[in-house]
Amino acid sequence: MWRPAPHSVLSGRVTACAYCLVHRFSTRTHRLSLDLPKRYLGQPSAFTHAHLLKQGEVTPGLTQTEYALRRYKLMSKIQKESEVLGLETDHAAVFLSSPITYMTNDIPYPFHQNNDFLYLCGFLEPDSALLLQSRAGHPMPSHTATLFVPRRDPGRELWDGPRSGPDGAVALTGVDQAYPIEEFKHILPRLLDERVTLWYDSARPAHESLHSNFIHPVLETNSKFRNRIKPTRLLMQQLRLVKSQAEIELMKKAGRISSHAFIETMHWSKPPLDEALIYAKFDFECRARGAEILAYPPVVAGGNRANTLHYVKNNQIVKPGEMVLLDGGCEASCYVSDITRTWPVNGKFSAAQQEIYEAVLEVQKSCLSLCTPGTSLENLYSHMLSQLGNKLQDLGIVPRRCSDNLLYKTARRYCPHHVGHYLGMDVHDTPDMSRSLPLQPGMVITIEPGIYIPENDTEAMEKYRGIGVRIEDDVVVTEESPLVLSAECPKEVCEIQEVCVRGH
Repeated sequence: MWRPAPHSVLSGRVTACAYCLVHRFSTRTHRLSLDLPKRYLGQPSAFTHAHLLKQGEVTPGLTQTEYALRRYKLMSKIQKESEVLGLETDHAAVFLSSPITYMTNDIPYPFHQNNDFLYLCGFLEPDSALLLQSRAGHPMPSHTATLFVPRRDPGRELWDGPRSGPDGAVALTGVDQAYPIEEFKHILPRLLDERVTLWYDSARPAHESLHSNFIHPVLETNSKFRNRIKPTRLLMQQLRLVKSQAEIELMKKAGRISSHAFIETMHWSKPPLDEALIYAKFDFECRARGAEILAYPPVVAGGNRANTLHYVKNNQIVKPGEMVLLDGGCEASCYVSDITRTWPVNGKFSAAQQEIYEAVLEVQKSCLSLCTPGTSLENLYSHMLSQLGNKLQDLGIVPRRCSDNLLYKTARRYCPHHVGHYLGMDVHDTPDMSRSLPLQPGMVITIEPGIYIPENDTEAMEKYRGIGVRIEDDVVVTEESPLVLSAECPKEVCEIQEVCVRGH
């Protein structure tokens, strides 16, 4: 069997008891941190970026212990799944990093790590692989964790910046061992010889080149091995669905940064104003507060363009008297926010705008109050449609006397999207997890009702035509009341007008 080298820094550390794992790992974290190479690595470390990371942290706010527990939980899930499937073999799980992608020739796009790989080890460099392998003679979920990373190369580092190398990767992340990525080519043939069950998402490889060079040839020439491959996608999403306290703290940070970026953007905006400038202002305010990037291309939609749900051209002028819908959020320390606010760029809602806005706001508050354990996003969606139907009746857009079926159908017409989605390291996090799952403490979701009335909608009263409103907040489900991560972002009419008026 392919095993850790005898000199492995942390060989044999992971045990079948999570509590033992925490104890053993915690006692070694300080020593490992002191072992960090006294040089720049391929990502921030406590030695080079003390303003970002504390001793023992791999990425801001997340320690080696936290990452080790995640690997332990994954191997526990693999153990349970193998028992259900009746698999009586050793097990290995492989995760690939993202590759570098290029916009032209040798000019790369900003690198963003594959989040499943990142979730398990915190390593931020491209062209890498993580292997988790059950330990012979030890019950699962005991395992070894091995990274395969780009080797140190002064020539490439001159152009691309420092690399951690195998020694830096071990000291930084706390995995059992690390080797140059070239050694990864020997792994699958050995696993094949040992009749190991391989847990790997071969249908959606994160790194096409590593997959094509090191994994695909082995799978193509060994049909029996192909039958011993099991996907990890759903197991990983089950893990990522419920956040730890450390993750929630990072999501609070992302929510706080984005909320204050919204305030500054509202305060600054006055018509006539290019949507592109609103985008730039929001981006700047997020980065100025510590965000690395925006979480996704924002929607900055003035006037009737707010009725195009994924409007991202952001190249029109927002005129006096119009509202702007900004759907944006930042990524900070690998976790994201997703907030939407709609406000009048001249600082004051018109009567019709305020009527639509307050209808959406009341529905949103009603949905937020129900974000408690045991309900589900599907339950919340049904509640949203029911409440929106009532509001559309109050606004005179739907007749007072109509069937429930027509009311739901009309609500779906004026709000064609769902009430929300899961949130975490990705904006639409854990997308294969059903919206019918009962919510439980630690899940993070968005709540984002809207009313969209296109300017050519002849069935609505003329005063409402061309108005589109969405209000979106990020929510942590807790045992007590819902925790709104974006609570510092104004959404009451009086609050928004006060913020806007100060900027005029």
